[in-house]
Amino acid sequence: MSSSTVELTKDNFDEIVSGSGFVLIDFWASWCGPCRRFAPVYEAAAGRHEDLVFGKVDTEAQPELAAAFDIRSIPTLMIVRDNIAVFAQPGALPEAALEDVIRQARALDMDEVRASVAEEQEKAAAGQGEGQSAGE
Repeated sequence: MSSSTVELTKDNFDEIVSGSGFVLIDFWASWCGPCRRFAPVYEAAAGRHEDLVFGKVDTEAQPELAAAFDIRSIPTLMIVRDNIAVFAQPGALPEAALEDVIRQARALDMDEVRASVAEEQEKAAAGQGEGQSAGE
């Protein structure tokens, strides 16, 4: 792993992800061929985007993190902005596609994203309350 990527573990994950405004996370494993092919593409992007945090989660060493994010296929790329997962997709992206995803994630209006997340949470909370009688 180069100095441009950070190994994420259950011990440092929250600190790094919540302390950074924009984090890309590569969920991978050493036995995974597509993961090994994606690694140099990811490393090169990390070198080009030094203002972003590029993290890597070894799903073999960190099964709790893989489970927490319901990772079922590797490699999976996730992008977290302002503690909100704005992108998650399995599969090794070619360089041009990775650059496009980064460009799109940079362009997001995070106020709109936060409003949308809050709206979804309100809907979910309202849905959970249905069918229960109040105060009984």
